[in-house]
Amino acid sequence: MNETIAIVGGGRMGRALAGALGATGPFGRGHDGAGADVVLLCVPDGEIGSAAAAVAPGPLVGHCSGATGLGVLTPHEGFGMHPLMTVTHRGGDFRGAGAAVAGTTPRALAFAHELAERLGMRPFEIAEEDRAAYHAGAAMASGFLIALETAAQRVSGVDRELLLPLVRASVETWAVEGPAALTGPIARGDEATIARHREAIADRAPDLLELYDALTEVTREGAAA
Repeated sequence: MNETIAIVGGGRMGRALAGALGATGPFGRGHDGAGADVVLLCVPDGEIGSAAAAVAPGPLVGHCSGATGLGVLTPHEGFGMHPLMTVTHRGGDFRGAGAAVAGTTPRALAFAHELAERLGMRPFEIAEEDRAAYHAGAAMASGFLIALETAAQRVSGVDRELLLPLVRASVETWAVEGPAALTGPIARGDEATIARHREAIADRAPDLLELYDALTEVTREGAAA
Protein backbone atom coordinates (compact mmCIF):
# COMPACT_ATOMS: atom_id res chain seq x y z
CA MET A 1 0.00 0.00 0.00
CA ASN A 2 1.42 3.35 -1.07
CA GLU A 3 -1.35 5.49 0.40
CA THR A 4 -0.62 7.90 3.22
CA ILE A 5 -3.02 7.04 6.04
CA ALA A 6 -3.93 9.45 8.81
CA ILE A 7 -5.49 8.08 11.99
CA VAL A 8 -7.92 10.33 13.84
CA GLY A 9 -8.59 9.44 17.47
CA GLY A 10 -6.12 8.72 20.23
CA GLY A 11 -8.02 5.97 22.03
CA ARG A 12 -7.03 2.32 22.25
CA MET A 13 -8.06 1.44 18.70
CA GLY A 14 -6.48 4.54 17.18
CA ARG A 15 -3.15 3.99 18.89
CA ALA A 16 -3.11 0.27 18.08
CA LEU A 17 -3.88 0.82 14.39
CA ALA A 18 -1.43 3.69 14.06
CA GLY A 19 1.30 1.46 15.43
CA ALA A 20 0.35 -1.56 13.33
CA LEU A 21 0.04 0.42 10.09
CA GLY A 22 2.90 2.85 10.56
CA ALA A 23 0.31 5.56 9.86
CA THR A 24 0.52 9.21 10.79
CA GLY A 25 -1.26 10.28 13.94
CA PRO A 26 -3.21 9.67 15.92
CA PHE A 27 -4.61 13.14 15.42
CA GLY A 28 -7.33 14.95 17.33
CA ARG A 29 -10.95 14.73 16.20
CA GLY A 30 -10.85 18.06 14.34
CA HIS A 31 -8.06 16.96 11.97
CA ASP A 32 -8.77 17.98 8.36
CA GLY A 33 -6.83 15.16 6.69
CA ALA A 34 -4.35 17.48 4.99
CA GLY A 35 -1.65 15.55 3.15
CA ALA A 36 -3.34 12.17 3.56
CA ASP A 37 -4.78 9.87 0.91
CA VAL A 38 -6.89 8.07 3.51
CA VAL A 39 -8.32 9.24 6.83
CA LEU A 40 -9.35 6.51 9.26
CA LEU A 41 -11.64 7.68 12.06
CA CYS A 42 -11.13 5.79 15.32
CA VAL A 43 -13.51 7.88 17.42
CA PRO A 44 -16.64 7.03 19.45
CA ASP A 45 -19.66 6.20 17.29
CA GLY A 46 -21.50 9.37 18.23
CA GLU A 47 -18.61 11.53 17.05
CA ILE A 48 -17.94 9.93 13.67
CA GLY A 49 -20.17 12.36 11.80
CA SER A 50 -18.55 15.48 13.22
CA ALA A 51 -15.05 14.05 12.74
CA ALA A 52 -15.86 13.24 9.11
CA ALA A 53 -17.27 16.73 8.55
CA ALA A 54 -13.93 18.23 9.63
CA VAL A 55 -12.06 16.36 6.87
CA ALA A 56 -11.52 18.35 3.69
CA PRO A 57 -12.81 16.73 0.46
CA GLY A 58 -10.39 14.45 -1.35
CA PRO A 59 -9.18 11.50 0.70
CA LEU A 60 -11.01 8.26 1.31
CA VAL A 61 -12.61 8.46 4.77
CA GLY A 62 -13.29 5.38 6.84
CA HIS A 63 -14.37 4.42 10.33
CA CYS A 64 -13.79 1.43 12.60
CA SER A 65 -17.29 1.15 14.06
CA GLY A 66 -19.06 -2.17 13.94
CA ALA A 67 -22.58 -0.86 14.42
CA THR A 68 -22.50 2.42 12.47
CA GLY A 69 -23.33 2.59 8.78
CA LEU A 70 -21.47 4.57 6.15
CA GLY A 71 -24.04 7.35 5.78
CA VAL A 72 -22.31 9.37 8.51
CA LEU A 73 -19.29 9.72 6.21
CA THR A 74 -21.23 11.61 3.51
CA PRO A 75 -20.15 13.35 1.27
CA HIS A 76 -16.82 11.52 1.35
CA GLU A 77 -16.05 8.34 -0.50
CA GLY A 78 -16.33 6.15 2.57
CA PHE A 79 -15.45 2.73 3.91
CA GLY A 80 -15.79 0.75 7.13
CA MET A 81 -13.21 -1.62 8.61
CA HIS A 82 -14.18 -3.07 11.98
CA PRO A 83 -11.60 -5.41 13.55
CA LEU A 84 -13.38 -8.34 15.18
CA MET A 85 -10.85 -8.19 18.00
CA THR A 86 -10.66 -6.60 21.41
CA VAL A 87 -8.04 -3.91 21.99
CA THR A 88 -6.93 -3.18 25.54
CA HIS A 89 -4.71 -0.53 27.10
CA ARG A 90 -1.81 -2.89 26.32
CA GLY A 91 -2.62 -2.78 22.61
CA GLY A 92 -3.91 -5.47 20.29
CA ASP A 93 -2.75 -8.15 17.89
CA PHE A 94 -4.91 -8.06 14.77
CA ARG A 95 -3.30 -11.02 13.01
CA GLY A 96 -5.77 -13.80 12.28
CA ALA A 97 -8.81 -11.79 13.37
CA GLY A 98 -11.84 -11.16 11.21
CA ALA A 99 -12.61 -7.69 9.89
CA ALA A 100 -16.07 -6.52 8.81
CA VAL A 101 -15.65 -4.32 5.75
CA ALA A 102 -17.93 -2.14 3.63
CA GLY A 103 -17.55 0.66 1.11
CA THR A 104 -19.66 3.28 -0.63
CA THR A 105 -17.82 2.65 -3.92
CA PRO A 106 -15.96 -0.33 -5.38
CA ARG A 107 -12.66 1.52 -4.83
CA ALA A 108 -13.46 2.21 -1.18
CA LEU A 109 -14.54 -1.40 -0.58
CA ALA A 110 -11.37 -2.71 -2.24
CA PHE A 111 -9.28 -0.46 -0.03
CA ALA A 112 -11.07 -1.74 3.11
CA HIS A 113 -10.23 -5.30 2.03
CA GLU A 114 -6.62 -4.34 1.38
CA LEU A 115 -6.28 -2.52 4.69
CA ALA A 116 -7.62 -5.50 6.65
CA GLU A 117 -5.28 -7.87 4.83
CA ARG A 118 -2.31 -5.61 5.50
CA LEU A 119 -3.06 -6.00 9.21
CA GLY A 120 -3.15 -9.79 8.83
CA MET A 121 -6.94 -9.94 9.24
CA ARG A 122 -9.56 -11.87 7.27
CA PRO A 123 -12.02 -9.40 5.71
CA PHE A 124 -15.67 -10.25 5.26
CA GLU A 125 -18.43 -7.98 3.99
CA ILE A 126 -21.35 -6.82 6.13
CA ALA A 127 -24.49 -5.34 4.59
CA GLU A 128 -25.66 -2.01 5.94
CA GLU A 129 -28.87 -3.47 7.37
CA ASP A 130 -26.97 -6.21 9.21
CA ARG A 131 -24.42 -4.03 11.01
CA ALA A 132 -26.30 -3.56 14.31
CA ALA A 133 -27.04 -7.29 14.66
CA TYR A 134 -23.45 -8.19 13.74
CA HIS A 135 -22.07 -5.82 16.34
CA ALA A 136 -24.53 -7.02 18.99
CA GLY A 137 -23.25 -10.56 18.48
CA ALA A 138 -19.64 -9.40 18.67
CA ALA A 139 -20.36 -7.53 21.91
CA MET A 140 -21.99 -10.65 23.36
CA ALA A 141 -19.03 -12.82 22.37
CA SER A 142 -16.54 -10.52 24.08
CA GLY A 143 -18.09 -8.24 26.71
CA PHE A 144 -20.74 -10.67 27.93
CA LEU A 145 -18.09 -13.37 28.27
CA ILE A 146 -16.07 -11.17 30.62
CA ALA A 147 -19.17 -10.30 32.64
CA LEU A 148 -20.18 -13.96 32.84
CA GLU A 149 -16.76 -15.13 33.98
CA THR A 150 -16.67 -12.38 36.61
CA ALA A 151 -20.05 -13.57 37.89
CA ALA A 152 -18.82 -17.18 37.86
CA GLN A 153 -15.78 -16.23 39.93
CA ARG A 154 -17.99 -14.46 42.43
CA VAL A 155 -20.35 -17.43 42.82
CA SER A 156 -17.63 -20.10 42.93
CA GLY A 157 -15.39 -18.19 45.31
CA VAL A 158 -12.22 -19.46 43.61
CA ASP A 159 -9.41 -17.44 42.06
CA ARG A 160 -9.67 -16.37 38.45
CA GLU A 161 -6.50 -18.31 37.61
CA LEU A 162 -8.19 -21.57 38.67
CA LEU A 163 -11.18 -20.96 36.40
CA LEU A 164 -9.02 -19.96 33.44
CA PRO A 165 -8.10 -23.49 32.20
CA LEU A 166 -11.79 -24.45 32.22
CA VAL A 167 -12.76 -21.32 30.29
CA ARG A 168 -10.01 -21.81 27.72
CA ALA A 169 -10.86 -25.47 27.20
CA SER A 170 -14.55 -24.63 26.76
CA VAL A 171 -13.85 -21.92 24.18
CA GLU A 172 -11.37 -24.07 22.28
CA THR A 173 -13.81 -27.01 22.21
CA TRP A 174 -16.62 -24.73 21.04
CA ALA A 175 -14.33 -23.49 18.23
CA VAL A 176 -14.08 -27.08 16.96
CA GLU A 177 -17.46 -28.59 17.86
CA GLY A 178 -19.86 -25.64 18.11
CA PRO A 179 -22.94 -26.22 20.33
CA ALA A 180 -21.97 -29.89 20.70
CA ALA A 181 -19.26 -28.69 23.10
CA LEU A 182 -21.91 -28.30 25.84
CA THR A 183 -21.18 -30.30 28.98
CA GLY A 184 -22.38 -30.16 32.57
CA PRO A 185 -25.66 -30.76 34.40
CA ILE A 186 -27.89 -28.92 31.93
CA ALA A 187 -26.56 -30.92 28.98
CA ARG A 188 -27.05 -34.11 31.05
CA GLY A 189 -30.55 -33.14 32.16
CA ASP A 190 -29.50 -33.29 35.82
CA GLU A 191 -32.32 -31.21 37.33
CA ALA A 192 -31.39 -32.11 40.93
CA THR A 193 -27.97 -30.48 40.55
CA ILE A 194 -29.48 -27.46 38.82
CA ALA A 195 -31.85 -27.04 41.78
CA ARG A 196 -28.89 -27.14 44.18
CA HIS A 197 -27.14 -24.52 42.04
CA ARG A 198 -30.17 -22.24 42.37
CA GLU A 199 -30.22 -22.65 46.14
CA ALA A 200 -26.52 -21.85 46.42
CA ILE A 201 -26.78 -18.78 44.19
CA ALA A 202 -29.87 -17.56 46.04
CA ASP A 203 -27.86 -17.75 49.24
CA ARG A 204 -24.53 -16.35 48.03
CA ALA A 205 -25.43 -13.95 45.19
CA PRO A 206 -29.21 -13.59 44.92
CA ASP A 207 -28.89 -10.77 42.40
CA LEU A 208 -27.39 -13.29 39.95
CA LEU A 209 -30.24 -15.81 40.20
CA GLU A 210 -32.21 -14.21 37.36
CA LEU A 211 -29.10 -14.35 35.17
CA TYR A 212 -28.56 -18.03 36.05
CA ASP A 213 -32.18 -18.89 35.22
CA ALA A 214 -32.06 -17.06 31.89
CA LEU A 215 -28.81 -18.74 30.85
CA THR A 216 -30.09 -22.12 32.03
CA GLU A 217 -33.08 -21.78 29.71
CA VAL A 218 -30.93 -20.76 26.73
CA THR A 219 -28.55 -23.65 27.47
CA ARG A 220 -31.45 -26.11 27.67
CA GLU A 221 -32.61 -24.98 24.25
CA GLY A 222 -29.11 -25.41 22.86
CA ALA A 223 -28.77 -28.87 24.38
CA ALA A 224 -32.13 -29.93 22.97
CA ALA A 225 -31.19 -28.68 19.51
